[in-house]
Amino acid sequence: MNALISSALFGVCLMFIGLVVKNKQSIKYFAILGAAMSFGANLLDCYNVGTTLYGMIEVSSFSVVFNGVAIGATMLYFLLCGSSFEKVGEHVADYFALMFFILAGITIASSFSNLLMLFLAIEIISIPQYILAGADKRNQKSNEASLKYFLMGSFSTGILLMGIALIYGAAGSFNLAEIGLGTGELHPLSLCGIMLMAFALSFKVSAAPFHFWTPDVYDGSPTVFTAFMATVVKAGSFVAFARLFHTAFAGGSISEHWGLIIAIITALTLLIGNITAVFQQSVKRMLAYSSIAQAGFMLFAVVAMNETATQGIILYAAAYSVASIGIFAVLLKLGDYTLDGFNGLAKSQPLMAFATTVFLMSLAGIPLTAGFFAKYFVLAAAIQQGGLLWLVILAVLCAAVSVYYYFRVIMAMYFKSGTPQITEPSGGFKAGLVLAVAIVIVLGVYPNLLLNLL
Repeated sequence: MNALISSALFGVCLMFIGLVVKNKQSIKYFAILGAAMSFGANLLDCYNVGTTLYGMIEVSSFSVVFNGVAIGATMLYFLLCGSSFEKVGEHVADYFALMFFILAGITIASSFSNLLMLFLAIEIISIPQYILAGADKRNQKSNEASLKYFLMGSFSTGILLMGIALIYGAAGSFNLAEIGLGTGELHPLSLCGIMLMAFALSFKVSAAPFHFWTPDVYDGSPTVFTAFMATVVKAGSFVAFARLFHTAFAGGSISEHWGLIIAIITALTLLIGNITAVFQQSVKRMLAYSSIAQAGFMLFAVVAMNETATQGIILYAAAYSVASIGIFAVLLKLGDYTLDGFNGLAKSQPLMAFATTVFLMSLAGIPLTAGFFAKYFVLAAAIQQGGLLWLVILAVLCAAVSVYYYFRVIMAMYFKSGTPQITEPSGGFKAGLVLAVAIVIVLGVYPNLLLNLL
């Protein structure tokens, strides 16, 4: 609750600060301070674990840890990418405010215990993104991305609401603990409601075949906002997905009905994301398809309903968010987003090239990086669940495919000659990159540093 209140309050404060403060850099530092204070407020929730607010929100160790990961990743994002906000438009404080509102939605998504709060969480997360996607008014692609995201997001919200209505009609309650769909004979309304909610949430996390909006929206949106939408926001949506299915739809009889469908969605997401990413020449668009592929791995935490899956989604959220934010931060410093734009980067900016290499290796799941243990935990959860060995084998093969397109960028930086167009990085930016690299390596060597908090 503390994280929710503090995030919302700082969002409101930033809206008013933008009216009086003209120095855009000072707004960035206020946003970093606000994220740090929200992080501290979230830690205070450790003393409230187990409490429930009017049957709507439940504070748990999982929600506290995940909120800490989300707010910490946002703080790193502000540090690395906050200076680029002013290149998008004049309303810098409003952009920061919208991100704090998204954080407020994410804190609800990690702790809701009522379907109405799930709906509010998804909407609070989604609506600011529609605005951020179209923030660059001078760019037609940004306007197109915003409109496309808004229209398709509205339809998916309608599907989610229809699913919630059917669940309520069958169970007579919105409360997750009272739905009780895992016992007795499954009502046809319940099955239809579960499927509709699964499809709507699959859209929100860009899982196939509901992923078609993702490349265009991520590519058309301002790059600095794509970095946030593809990382922290995606992780928050996945936590809502996993929490709903693990809490309300986890009964033995009911999971047999939706388990296979989610497994098929996972397989399609892995195949489409990885295979399509191979053919991309724009690194930004490649990262968009990569985010679809990573969504496939995070879906394992939904399919597998055990403690290992809970650990896996926490570790995956941290590893994926930090690595992707780091890559997008480097991308913002380059004038050319194609593979050729990375040619010779190791000679002109060795620190940026090394950091990008570590981040790409983490996304590929190479040992000694956080991405390796993130993939290990979600795949181990699927094996423990049983009956999903075919899906695990497919995921391992897709991970091998991902190594190819990630290492194309590394080869361009170290083995091809060129003079990349670079905006000279500041000392603070380099310090942020070093911090991100340290997080990726430390979690890759000692993941229990994070998991023990659960």
